[in-house]
Amino acid sequence: MIRTVAHPDEFRSALVLPGPTGSGKSALALDLAERLGAEIVAMDSMTLYRGLDIGTAKPSAEDRRRVPHHLIDVLEASESGSVAWWLDRAGECVREIEGRGRRALIVGGTPLYLKALLYGLFEGPPADATIRARLTAEAEAAGVAALHAKLAAVDPTTAERLHPNDLRRVVRALEVWELTGRPMSEWQTQWEANATPQAARVFCLDRPREELYARINRRVLDLIAAGWLDEVRRLRALARPLSREAGLAVGYRELNDFLDTNLAWEETVALIQQRTRNYAKRQLTWFRHLPEVRFVSPELTTTALA
Repeated sequence: MIRTVAHPDEFRSALVLPGPTGSGKSALALDLAERLGAEIVAMDSMTLYRGLDIGTAKPSAEDRRRVPHHLIDVLEASESGSVAWWLDRAGECVREIEGRGRRALIVGGTPLYLKALLYGLFEGPPADATIRARLTAEAEAAGVAALHAKLAAVDPTTAERLHPNDLRRVVRALEVWELTGRPMSEWQTQWEANATPQAARVFCLDRPREELYARINRRVLDLIAAGWLDEVRRLRALARPLSREAGLAVGYRELNDFLDTNLAWEETVALIQQRTRNYAKRQLTWFRHLPEVRFVSPELTTTALA
């Protein structure tokens, strides 16, 4: 049986500030939160994890003293967060914040979290451990790329959306196909057609593409100068390895590859910059497909939200 999670009413009064990585939304959110008497709820799938600090540009301790932040450092790096897990806890945070007579300002760049906030969440059929174990074994034997190709043959829409190395989601999409005989993209389209969006006000921080890419390139260099590689070394030394979800964070995989291979340092840095720019481009594509999102410049964001 297909299950869906309806969106909770908690988000109807929330203010939402998404934006691509490197756009400056975190700094802007601090100023907005102080002006509006708001507390910040992080809408970021990677700042959930303890220890992933520098590479995720996590708000500093000083920033968090300046404005209360929620859903940051709430999972160990070996644990796995999900969009459903985040949606439940974000709803709880908003209830608590508004119960104190303050505003909730939801800030971040994870597109699936924003989509779930606006439309609710499609979950699909319950997990089947036997199918998952078989598909995972196939990936181990033939490679994740082969499993991604298998998905592309039955659900090209979902395959195009998923990174070939995103084993967890590739397995889930194939699992839905096997259990229902219909591709996940078809189920999601049906759910979206019947979903009613939240009334939350959503203003996406937008910058000219060239300016955004220049900011990203500079930020990667700044994060590396702040000790990003040493942070990766510390994570590698943990008793338990990073979860598959935490390990997908942009830049961490490239730095791990640098430590494991003979890849040149300059090439590694350039690759992190390129993949971060690519990620920002994908974020913007997602945001532009959500009709509730209004794009505003940094100068107009304060006026729009106020």
